[in-house]
Amino acid sequence: MIHQYKNNGYNIVLDVNSGSVHVVDDCVYYMVPLLEAIVKSGITGETAIEAVCMACENMPYSSSEIREAVTELLELYEAGQLYTDDIYENYIIDFKKRQTVVKALCLHVAHDCNLACKYCFAEEGEYHGRRAIMSLETGKKALDFLVANSGNRVNLEVDFFGGEPLLNWEVVKQLVEYGRSLEEKNNKKFRFTLTTNGVLLNDEIIEFANKEMSNVVLSIDGRKEVNDAMRPFRGGQGSYDVIVDKFKKVAESRDQNNYYVRGTYTHNNIDFSEDVKHLAELGFEQISVEPVVASPSDSYALRPEDIPTLLSQYDELAKYIIERRKAGKGINFFHFMIDLSGGPCVAKRLSGCGSGTEYLAITPWGDIYPCHQFVGNEDFLMGNVDEGIVRTDIRDEFKNCNVYAKEKCKECFAKFYCSGGCAANAYNFEGDINGTYEAGCELQRKRIECAIMIKAALAEWEEENNE
Repeated sequence: MIHQYKNNGYNIVLDVNSGSVHVVDDCVYYMVPLLEAIVKSGITGETAIEAVCMACENMPYSSSEIREAVTELLELYEAGQLYTDDIYENYIIDFKKRQTVVKALCLHVAHDCNLACKYCFAEEGEYHGRRAIMSLETGKKALDFLVANSGNRVNLEVDFFGGEPLLNWEVVKQLVEYGRSLEEKNNKKFRFTLTTNGVLLNDEIIEFANKEMSNVVLSIDGRKEVNDAMRPFRGGQGSYDVIVDKFKKVAESRDQNNYYVRGTYTHNNIDFSEDVKHLAELGFEQISVEPVVASPSDSYALRPEDIPTLLSQYDELAKYIIERRKAGKGINFFHFMIDLSGGPCVAKRLSGCGSGTEYLAITPWGDIYPCHQFVGNEDFLMGNVDEGIVRTDIRDEFKNCNVYAKEKCKECFAKFYCSGGCAANAYNFEGDINGTYEAGCELQRKRIECAIMIKAALAEWEEENNE
């Protein structure tokens, strides 16, 4: 499968199955689809070159230019970097039979929050239920469950989540201590992370987080007026002024690494690149601003007519990131981070985040769900920390969720980068975890195109500088 596109003056050809990326001139760009049809029919070598030349009689290229272009493409084909076959589809049979081990928990230590964010899927931390704080006993059982169900895996991850987890800070600290006590005797290593709105951050919490938390996610939507419109306190006052300096302190205290400022854009700020720029100009170097997922009836939900503007915003943002990098003021934008030389393993490419199998969410009272976005939906209640997984049918359903189980993914160039997208979004919009959330897919495809273009532009710039 070939995907080719033009972006910011670059002609980019992606060989989907091998992951090879080629930046080519106009002549080669136009030869790619012509030669693909010929190669797939079994014709190669001089015969293929002659066939392409005949098909290009009316193109503004000389026969020597065409021959040179096709020869280069055939060399890439012979090297396994173009027109390659899908080697993963047969792998899926063994993939489905793999032993399921749990490697990560989203630990809901607080179903309560001190903000009233308008787009919050957790309903101000309540998750369609009651406000609750996780007890130390339940938290310990959750960590014991993770250790017991992790097989031979050494590295385990636990994200302290909410609501707002700092509302239950003492239990968070005690659970970190308990987790550390389990490591040596069980041959495990915990990687703790924290997601917070920042209202309760103070020096003691920052110091502890810097010592024990591998990553910290700091929730802020960007510009003050954008953030305060969507992330107010329950009394209506904005949260920006309360959190922004605290977040700066966290970022600097972690040497601008191992954290993210994470925002959400909505219909009210489809010029979201300005929010990313605002965060960058505040000094943050690790930034994620993501599209809201909301019911179409919500006033802030993204609309079909917003999509063209959003796509252009990603293009603008990509150019901005390139210019900052060239100026020595680089930032990482989460959705543009892509590894073209290594990347995730095959299992991750096929199945994504591992929700419902490798990654689970635990509520304050110990119930187990496939992920935080399914919490409160009783149809996806898998078990609890006392009994373990009792609904193995739910686990098996998620185990079989992959890019080949989703019809719309099979012919999509982005499938090995997005791994089929979010199961929760698919379920919420199509009623099936093997469905797709089309608006999200469209945005994801653009992000991948921009990410690859950034790689191409910076590689060219570095080569020019070296010369």
